[in-house]
Amino acid sequence: METRPYVSWELIGAFMKDAFQAVGVPEQDAAICADVLMESDRRGIESHGCNRFKPIYIDRINAGIQKPVTDFEILKDTPTTLVADAHDGMGMVASHKAMTAIIEKAKTYGMAAAAIRNSTHYGIAGYWATMATKAGMIGITGTNARPSIAPTFGVENMLGTNPLTIALPTDEPFPFCIDCATSITQRGKIEYFARSGKDTPAGMVIGRDGTAKTDSEEILVDLTTGKAALAPLGGIGEELAGYKGYGYATVVEILSAALQMGSFLKMLSGVGPDGAKQPYHLGHFFIVVNPAFFLGEEAFKKTAGDILRALRASEKAPGHDRIYTAGEKEYLTWLERKDKGVPMGEAVQKEFIAVRDKYHLPYKFPFEE
Repeated sequence: METRPYVSWELIGAFMKDAFQAVGVPEQDAAICADVLMESDRRGIESHGCNRFKPIYIDRINAGIQKPVTDFEILKDTPTTLVADAHDGMGMVASHKAMTAIIEKAKTYGMAAAAIRNSTHYGIAGYWATMATKAGMIGITGTNARPSIAPTFGVENMLGTNPLTIALPTDEPFPFCIDCATSITQRGKIEYFARSGKDTPAGMVIGRDGTAKTDSEEILVDLTTGKAALAPLGGIGEELAGYKGYGYATVVEILSAALQMGSFLKMLSGVGPDGAKQPYHLGHFFIVVNPAFFLGEEAFKKTAGDILRALRASEKAPGHDRIYTAGEKEYLTWLERKDKGVPMGEAVQKEFIAVRDKYHLPYKFPFEE
């Protein structure tokens, strides 16, 4: 049972938009950034929603390692591809521009792709993939990130959590959307554990000595200093097929950097040679495929829906009465939250109050009553 107070979507959206503007983000860009964060909470992905509003975006702008105004420079533009430089602006804004552009290209040519360099955190990857499904198309995206994952048989954090995200339109009320890190968990989840006062489950993080680490606060520090690393999807070593997660993380790293000659691996640490904070210079890639250029959008949606329904109707394991497909739980969370708003824990409440008071924004939150 949810015990945290809810804040309406209208209130939280207006507040975040105004707060982004208060630190210099243009109005239209601020609206995009607020919507990306809210979409994460709409889907129940709290590790990337309001939870990250202040520490990942507001604080980085104030620290001078992320620019509030996004200079989206197009380096190369062809009928089916786009390469751009975000110049350390808002990753969410740059990604919105890129996806909007290649969706239009795919309407004409059937497929299109984009790559962005010198960007910043772009929110949940699923937001960009489902921009394509809303247009009746397939969306694929990935991004590199600051080093967190150790390669198989290694203990040094080398790769980012590097999500490989795919969204497919269906004839159901929601798309199929697999949006997850190529690590066994993502840094945002550990941040969530730390904020909630919880330990990280054993097996998700390894120390330099090869043993599991569980203290969430300590892990966050050790991930930054290189004393700990996330295990790749599948786990440590080959016995649980961790090499698969390692391989997919490497695919994302290469596509996020090589298509636009961007930064990679240790270059993404966010720390300069003198130990001072610096921009992360992240890279993203986006691919859109238009089913209309195959046998038609509706045919694709029906077949996709038939596959998903068959999976959910298959025999259940003892003790389980339901099988889910990717994107279904997120849709159910939205149905639960659409009239209630965003559930907000005490730590996030304090952050929102601090931002409001610092910028003298005229808001009062229901949790203050």
